[in-house]
Amino acid sequence: MKKILSLILLLSFMVFSFSANFHIGVVTGTVSQSEDDLRGAEQLIKEYGDVANGGMIQHVTYPDNFMQEMETTIAQIVGLSDDPLMKAIVVNQAVPGTVEAFRRIKEKRPDIILLAGNPHEDPGMIADAADLSVTPDNVARGYLIVKAAKMLGAEKFMHISFPRHMSYELLSRRRDIMREAAKDLGMEFIDMGSPDPTSDIGIAGAQQFILEKVPAWLDAYGNKTAFFCTNDAHTEPLLKKVSELGGFFVEADLPSPTMGYPGALGIVFTDNEKGNWPAILKKVEKEVVDRGGKNRMGTWAYSFGFTTTAALGEHAINVINKKEELLDFDAVMKSFMKYTPGAGWNGSYYVDADGVDRENFILVYQDTYVFGKGYLGMTSLEVPDKYFGIE
Repeated sequence: MKKILSLILLLSFMVFSFSANFHIGVVTGTVSQSEDDLRGAEQLIKEYGDVANGGMIQHVTYPDNFMQEMETTIAQIVGLSDDPLMKAIVVNQAVPGTVEAFRRIKEKRPDIILLAGNPHEDPGMIADAADLSVTPDNVARGYLIVKAAKMLGAEKFMHISFPRHMSYELLSRRRDIMREAAKDLGMEFIDMGSPDPTSDIGIAGAQQFILEKVPAWLDAYGNKTAFFCTNDAHTEPLLKKVSELGGFFVEADLPSPTMGYPGALGIVFTDNEKGNWPAILKKVEKEVVDRGGKNRMGTWAYSFGFTTTAALGEHAINVINKKEELLDFDAVMKSFMKYTPGAGWNGSYYVDADGVDRENFILVYQDTYVFGKGYLGMTSLEVPDKYFGIE
């Protein structure tokens, strides 16, 4: 049966790929878990066409409960390599299982370029398995997010997370940098635990925890407290309560105007607005300001999830067409800027715990946009060297 299915799949690729010289596989989460990532895949399909219609892009999703369904995630990624025209595979977010999937692909199809967006697994492991990885610069942001909170008037900074996320090197490292930055800037740092949405409590239970706790946290620590959480599911209830009750929210873990704000504030986008980031930003900004969030709530003007999916796909196409070099930092930045006109970017190559530059692992960040105020200019600030040495 497996041989028959493989033959059918092969024939389908041969039938539908007559107009594209090569294919790009794109793997994202679903709308319920990571909508922006998925919209980035839709942008690539809009530009380059779907494989099913003779285009270039083959998009699949991994399960929402990816921690418990890791083999399904691996199978979804590896399955793309059965296409003889497949030349690159982008996974965003590169959830657990991506490293194993990439290893399996490299064993049978070493010609395929493998790109990981926002990898969840150990940086050293993903750097060894992927040809190129790009993730938010959680080293620089560890300082910059706290600095931005201070610039807005915050006196305390609360970091909200759970053990699974703190087992990720870059996330725990960012938390430690935030703690040190708060100390240096004269702010109190609060390390707050919370439920993991992928645990038995689920997304609903984790969100209810935040809804119930924010009022108590504001009572205990005051409305000069800035809040930051490491999980997308926590973001919506956190924004809802901060907008209603006070406090500061600089930007999300994976910033976007659509990360948490629409659900928190009851914002609905028209079909014409979806994917139009300036229009989305304008609509969210009006609602935030109308509700009293001016100068205390922010984001990135363009979704990191959307931009990363689209930019890595674009970069892969440029590399395959021999227009760019795979590990050229400026070429990667050019692809990111294609989808974010007007927004500043900065970043660097990842340096591992042994002090070795990983030139196939790039850290990036976009300028912070504060509603009612505009860009803060964070991409032009110099991050003190001491924070890069915090492990």
